[in-house]
Amino acid sequence: MNAFVLAGGQSRRMGRDKALLVVDGYALIEFMLDKLRRLGLDPRICGVRSDLARFADVVPDNFSQSGPLAGIEGALAVSDSELNLFVPVDLPGLPAEFLRWLMVRAETSRSVATIPRYGDRLQPLCAVYSRRLLEGLRESLVAGRRKVMDGIRASALDLGESIDAFDAECIAATAPAAWPLQPPLAAWFRNVNTPAEYDALNTIAGAKSRHPIS
Repeated sequence: MNAFVLAGGQSRRMGRDKALLVVDGYALIEFMLDKLRRLGLDPRICGVRSDLARFADVVPDNFSQSGPLAGIEGALAVSDSELNLFVPVDLPGLPAEFLRWLMVRAETSRSVATIPRYGDRLQPLCAVYSRRLLEGLRESLVAGRRKVMDGIRASALDLGESIDAFDAECIAATAPAAWPLQPPLAAWFRNVNTPAEYDALNTIAGAKSRHPIS
């Protein structure tokens, strides 16, 4: 399975580049890449950020100014694997063992889209997508439809496939004792969009030295 970090946002609410915010001595992009590498993956970065190439290979968008859906389309276009894991650059609270579980679920179900739900919201930027979605996503972008879930749903419908959406609360409640599920579930999908959220980041995400992946 290939893995990609979505890092093409404009960081308008933050007022400075989110990907390069320092978390426990590491740039946030490096923090997320390291989380994936510890899972045995060789992640790449989605977006138009050539300056991030010092951290990992960058996959450019094929559709400019089209948001994360364009990042997903660009990644699927260059991927050589059927299933592909995506995470956004600003979710440092995601436990690596949850991502490992997400990958196993996707490999077992072979769904075209495996997406966690937290509360009443799907989390389509932290998901596993099949390369079979590529043509439908491209059609959505050509038509000017940029919402991620709209594109995913339309592409799955065209393929006659269903989306595997599951509750993250259920997974957290039944997680084996061996999982290092820290921080708590409430922080898993908490984005870092504002200076206030960044100030609280270290208590949200913790240091990777404190939450190692065995």
